[in-house]
Amino acid sequence: MRGDTPVKKELVEVGGRPIIWHVMKIYAAYGHTRFILTLGHRADEVKRYFLEYESMRRDFTVRLGQMGAVSYHQARAEEDWEVTLADTGLHTEKGSRIYRVARYIDSDAFFVTYGDGVGDVDVDALLAFHQRHGRLATVTGVRPPSPYGAIQVGEAGQVSGFTQKPQMEQWINGGFMVFERRVLDYLANGDDVHLEREVLPRLAAEGQLMMYRHTGFWRKMDTLKEALALDKFWRESAPWKTWE
Repeated sequence: MRGDTPVKKELVEVGGRPIIWHVMKIYAAYGHTRFILTLGHRADEVKRYFLEYESMRRDFTVRLGQMGAVSYHQARAEEDWEVTLADTGLHTEKGSRIYRVARYIDSDAFFVTYGDGVGDVDVDALLAFHQRHGRLATVTGVRPPSPYGAIQVGEAGQVSGFTQKPQMEQWINGGFMVFERRVLDYLANGDDVHLEREVLPRLAAEGQLMMYRHTGFWRKMDTLKEALALDKFWRESAPWKTWE
């Protein structure tokens, strides 16, 4: 969120669950259940959420006097998730944060996304597109509604009508990126490697960046208004809920 909030932005709840949980569920719906979270500001809150995840969501039995003697009841859909939480520094830029967790990445290609944007992105189709084009990186392009209404006006200045929050004409990066491991070489330059201002433009200039077009639902959550809108979406239709 813009400004400080009682909890870290990624832990702001939508439908009773943190927004980061929704992002992870999107990937898990396509079988991707190994996650690496790059932590910085208020890292302790995210660590605490995952450390307490089972005890806060399930019934359990504790055998007092026995270290680790806790038995959890009721199976959960997230039981096969593996979540690595890595403290990557308070003031580290996004590109450098990714580089700092390189030792935990053991695949030739990997997904990268933000912790506050959700959509009904077909992750299988995204990965297939990336594998077909053979470049180093893919971003998912989205065209969300404009936050403003548009005036329809003629050359003489006469207003003929209004359009409420039309879809943007330009594509923007909606996250849901795929990188080949060689992209890590572009990130190895200290703590100030900016993903959006440095790395992605360089990849584009070298012809190594492609865009997967997503024309379905996508929303981000930067403000309280956007959080409330997502909560309303969840209660009414949950358009990004691609899991059972």
